[in-house]
Amino acid sequence: MRISQRAAAAAATLALLTAGTSTACSPFGDDSGDKGGNGTAANSVAKGHPSVSNPGKLIIQTTADSTMGKVDLGIAGLTVRGKLANLVVSLTPHVDAGGDTPTLFRLNGSNDASLLDTVNLKRYVVVHDSDNNTLGPDLHGDLKNNAANTLNFVFAAPPDNVKAVDVQIGKFPIFRDVPIGR
Repeated sequence: MRISQRAAAAAATLALLTAGTSTACSPFGDDSGDKGGNGTAANSVAKGHPSVSNPGKLIIQTTADSTMGKVDLGIAGLTVRGKLANLVVSLTPHVDAGGDTPTLFRLNGSNDASLLDTVNLKRYVVVHDSDNNTLGPDLHGDLKNNAANTLNFVFAAPPDNVKAVDVQIGKFPIFRDVPIGR
């Protein structure tokens, strides 16, 4: 699946979770639908409108080496909404012209992103959907060279007492103490 398809699927999932909080879900117009008790989608998304971090404004950034050349990496945001956390990453590959098109796999191997909770000593990995697809970018999807690529990763949310986590994106350097927006 290409990056744009993955991003669209992740956005559609979030939209469905948000829209699914209605208590009148019955096609017959009555209140026979699920009332949204504990543990349902109604409780996994907080009230309000979803917001997207501005990928142009980075919280933290670095330049790292990859197997194809230099890569500018930055964290645009890490926000929690209900039981999910959304990590927005900006990645700009600088690959010599005439070579292979950059992909996450070619730049960094098969390692995905993870959140490192240093308070509870836990590692959070990218969430999988019911078809076992990760809610993150396609490792083999083409990236724009010498231009910022916005990547979204979805994780289970760390507990409320965790105010910041370390972010590891494959073999790239670890970003320390990335604040969690709640």
